[in-house]
Formats: sequence, structure tokens, C-alpha cells
Amino acid sequence: MNPFSYGGIVGNGAFCNRSQELGELTETMQSAGRCFVYAERRMGKTSLILRALGKLPKKQFVSVYVDLWPTDGSAAFAEATAKAISSAAETTTRRLLEVGKSLFGRLRPSVSLDDSGQPKIDFGIEGRAVSKTDLIEVLDAPQKLAKKTGKTVVMVFDEFQQITDYEDDLTERQIRSSIQHHKNVAYIFLGSRKHLLQSMFLDESRPLYRSAMHYPIGPIDTKHWQPFILKRFQDAKKRIDRSVIDELCARTGGHPFYTQHLCHVLWSMTDAGEEVNGDHLGIAIAELLRRESHAYVNLWESLTKNEQRFLRGLAQSEVPPKPFSSDFTRRFGLRTASNSQRAAESLESSDLIEREESSFVITDRFFRLWIRQLFS
Repeated sequence: MNPFSYGGIVGNGAFCNRSQELGELTETMQSAGRCFVYAERRMGKTSLILRALGKLPKKQFVSVYVDLWPTDGSAAFAEATAKAISSAAETTTRRLLEVGKSLFGRLRPSVSLDDSGQPKIDFGIEGRAVSKTDLIEVLDAPQKLAKKTGKTVVMVFDEFQQITDYEDDLTERQIRSSIQHHKNVAYIFLGSRKHLLQSMFLDESRPLYRSAMHYPIGPIDTKHWQPFILKRFQDAKKRIDRSVIDELCARTGGHPFYTQHLCHVLWSMTDAGEEVNGDHLGIAIAELLRRESHAYVNLWESLTKNEQRFLRGLAQSEVPPKPFSSDFTRRFGLRTASNSQRAAESLESSDLIEREESSFVITDRFFRLWIRQLFS
């Protein structure tokens, strides 16, 4: 089987490095800390957090993972959180209902069997709004569970920026009000829309201002990719030169998803006993861009001329450019800094670019390569 995994949760065998991040995040969980973890999409933050949760002894910790991506309001937030807490605390039908009633009596819990015959818990809040009292009950449940079990409860909220799209800021305000009093409960807030998350945690006017430490997850250095990629080719009796790995990582920026994806294609193109060279890498990249071409053409044509010019400038710059400088705006036809700023704001709100220190990066590394190819 192809040893390079992408597009989903990555297990231990396909997981590259992150030993420092794993240790630091595990320590935060063990000490009942609060951490705001943010990264670009597909950077592997969910896989990393789930791996850290897996290292916690079950006799001492209760791990609760809440995916907020499907939620669209306070009621959906309350239901998703209550389900995750109940399911993490108990698994048998009888005990699941007992826990649900003891922690979430206001939400009218009921237990049934799913299609596989496993018990699942539901709550009577579908289609109705939840009150502040309902939210308090849900958000106080981790503290109650910690007291009841004598264990540290680790709450992970994934895609946390989703709450900025709710009908009001009730959930955001109540989270701050409730969790500030909790003991023996760790809170990990994960998110991929950095500009939204940073506004939640760095804006003095927002309820969650400075309520958790910041922990950015970035690309993986080439020095860590080198042994990881080499071993997986060697295990299949395939050879790849270190210089090719250097070039591969330069093309993907060390981003886990795009690096694993490109390695996946390159590995599948290589026969046992064959050696991968720069030509093979070029063919693999061309194949990837061919597969994505239709989507990229539609995306490109949906952009304004100034947005296209801004992206072209980012794509064609070998080092992070100064996108509001006169040199950049003149070179790529943006004419003025204000035009460049408006393009950047629009592209960032669409998640096509992310801020990186004093510049920006195109979040889809293959889209960057496609743009470079378009103007080559």
C-alpha cells in the first residue's frame, strides 16, 4: 500500500515528526491548561491533537472531542458538545442515559441504537433555540464530570471559528463566563481561519480576549521530511535522492497535506528498483496540476483582476514579498497600495491567502504552482 497519507486523519505510521508540538500540547492537557491552536487548513492540527489525546491515560483523563464544523448556531453547539461529553463519559446504553440526565437534564436526553447496534444519545433541542441557562448547563458539564470522576477532562473544540457565524455572540460570551471558573478541565481551541480566530482572542472588545495561550502550527522543516520520505521509498525498494526531496519540499513549502500528496503520486509512479530524479518530480507535479486544472480555472476566473494580480505576485516571488510596496504594486499592475490592500482583504476573507509575518502565503500550495505555470 502507498505509505503516504493525505486528505484525512493521519495515523501514527504516516505521521511525520511533530515531536516537540506533541510534547508541548500533551503537557498543556495534563496540566489542565487552555490553548488556542491555529494553522492553515490541512496542516494536520486535528491529527496532531487526536494523537496527543491518545497518549493520555484513560484512568486519569476523560478526552472529549467536539467538531464544530457542522454547527450553525447556539442550539447546534449545545447539542454537539453535550453528545461528545456524554459519549466520552460512558458507552453502555444504561449508563449513557444516566450520565445524560445527570449532566444535561434540561436538554431532555434519550438513548437509542444506531444502525450498527451501538447506543447513541440524542437531545430534545432540534429546531429550537437554546437559552442562556441551557448553555450554562452544557458548558458547566466538563467541570461536573471532572468532580464526579476525579479525572482531568480535556475538552477539544475543533473548527472553533465556526461560532463567529452564529446568530449572536451568546455562545462566545458564555464560554468565557463559564470556563474561567473551571478546575481540572483543559480547553483546546482549534481553528483554521487564522484571521477570525485571532480577532476572537486578540481583540480587547471580544469576550475571549487573552483567555488562552496561542500555539501556531506551521509547516514541517525539510530536515524532518528527509528521513521520513527516504525510509518509505527504501522500504518499497525504491530510491530517491536527497536533492529531489529538497526540491519537493521547496515546491510544497513543507506543508504536510501537499507534501504527502505529492509524495503519494511520486511513489505510485515509481517501480521497485527505480530511482526518482528531478524529471519524475516534474511529471508528478504536472499530473497533480492536470487533475486540479478545472477547479483552478473556475476559481481563477471568479477573481477580480486585482485579486489575480495580487496572487500572481505572491506566486512568482521566490521570497515573501512586501505586497503593499511600490515595487510590488508597480511590477504586478496593481498601481497603488490601496488596490493591493483591498485585494488582500478580499482574498484573506475567502481563505485563499493567510498572513505570514509581514507578507502573505497562498494557502493552496498546488494553486500557487498552477499560477506560476500559468505565467511561465
